Amino acid sequence: MTQLQARGVVRAYGPTPALRGVTLDVAEGEIVAVTGPSGCGKSTLLHCLAGILRPDVGEVTWRGQRIDTWSEAARSRLRRTEFGVLFQFGQLVAELTAAENVALPLLLAGTGRREARTAALTWLDRFGVAEVADVRPGEMSGGQQQRCATARALVTEPRVLFADEPTGALDTLTGEQVLTQLVRLAREQRTTVVLVTHEPRIAAYADREIVLRDGLVDHTGLGLDVPVVGGTR
Repeated sequence: MTQLQARGVVRAYGPTPALRGVTLDVAEGEIVAVTGPSGCGKSTLLHCLAGILRPDVGEVTWRGQRIDTWSEAARSRLRRTEFGVLFQFGQLVAELTAAENVALPLLLAGTGRREARTAALTWLDRFGVAEVADVRPGEMSGGQQQRCATARALVTEPRVLFADEPTGALDTLTGEQVLTQLVRLAREQRTTVVLVTHEPRIAAYADREIVLRDGLVDHTGLGLDVPVVGGTR
C-alpha cells in the first residue's frame, strides 16, 4: 500500500529552486534512503514530505489525503500523532533530562505524566541508554544524545519516521550502532522510514534508494546488504 506520495513537487528559496518537480511513492513499512550530493534538495524534500514545508507547486499525499493544503496547525498535529522526525543534531531540550525529553511528545499529545515517563524509560532502555534517564543532554556523549533523540522520535510509535542525516554527527561505529537499532525497531513496528543521507553505507540499510541530483530524481535502486554492528540484518 502506498503511504506517501509526491507529485511534481517544486520548492524554491528565493530565485533558487531546491526541488524542480519531484515525483515519488513510498510504501507502508518501507525504508527509503534519499541520497545525492550536497545541495541537491534532499532535506527540502524530506521537509515537504513531513509537512514542515509546503511545496510551491505540486502535491504531497499521506494515505490518500493531500497534506500540502492543510493549515500549519493541522500539519503540526499530524507530526505529533502520525509522524516522527529525527535530525542530525538530536535537538534535545537542554533543560530537560533524557526521560523528560523522550516523554515530551506524549505529554504534548495529552498522555498522563506517569504513563509518559514509563514509556520514555522503556524506549531509553531499548536504545541502551536507560542509565542516563535523569541526566541532561550537556552531561551525555554524542552517541547517548542521538540515541535519546531517536527514542523520542519513536516513542509515539509513528507510522512514518523522517530522519535527516541521523548519524551525521557521530563517529562510524556509534553511527552504525544507532542506525542498526533504529532500523531493527522500525521493522518490528512496520514503521515507514524516509532517511536522508549522503553516505552510501548508511543508504545500504534501506530497502530502496532514491538519488536526487539538481532538484530532480536522478534514479532509484535497491538498498544493499551491509554488515550490522553486533548482529545481522
